[in-house]
Amino acid sequence: MISVIVPTFNEEEGVEACLQSLCDQTLPRDQYEIIVVDGNSKDKTREIAEKYADLVFIQTSKKVGGARNDGAMAAKYDILATTDADCFLPRDWLEKVLADFKKYPDASTIYGIVYPLEPGIKHKLSLLGYNIVSRLGYWTGTIYMTLGCNTAFRKDLFMEAGMYITADAGDDFEIARRMKQYGKVKLDTNLKVGFSMRRYIEFGAMKSIYQWLYIVTHGGTSEKYQYAGKEYGKK
Repeated sequence: MISVIVPTFNEEEGVEACLQSLCDQTLPRDQYEIIVVDGNSKDKTREIAEKYADLVFIQTSKKVGGARNDGAMAAKYDILATTDADCFLPRDWLEKVLADFKKYPDASTIYGIVYPLEPGIKHKLSLLGYNIVSRLGYWTGTIYMTLGCNTAFRKDLFMEAGMYITADAGDDFEIARRMKQYGKVKLDTNLKVGFSMRRYIEFGAMKSIYQWLYIVTHGGTSEKYQYAGKEYGKK
């Protein structure tokens, strides 16, 4: 069975749609749990999440990686799936995750690709480019683009690997390098998640990508830029 971990922070506008999509899976509801780990939101995020999630609590570890780690520590089941509060999960998402782990018994990690929730050819082309790079990285073994919105782990191996590092950016890619030591990291291009482009709409695509790259190349932490924890509508 699966434990789904959803980090949140001031997500009252989007978290309900995300959790509704998680509750509407083809996998029977008693075969998975939903855990919302909140970064002490000041809006109604936790109040909304409590209508859908099995467990909602305030994170004690730092940053979004720490929130996912807190969720993993509280999880009851053998498979951990992670996603984000502004994403939409297709109805067969969890069923495909389970099928992949059955298909690849030697896999430590399963991850997929993304498509834009917002309309527009620009967003489609942006994520098409991302997905092409993701495929190339996987096929060449140079990079595993295990986005936190669409990745799943075997819980025991995730714990043994040391879980996520607490970084401002790049923690969801870094984890794949360590998980590879404990089993295969497999890309399933049929495992798709609806991805919100709101960061790039509000803060600019090139600026956001530059800031992410800057933080990652500076060890995952930067005093100059903030990538995670942005408050939307408050530039």
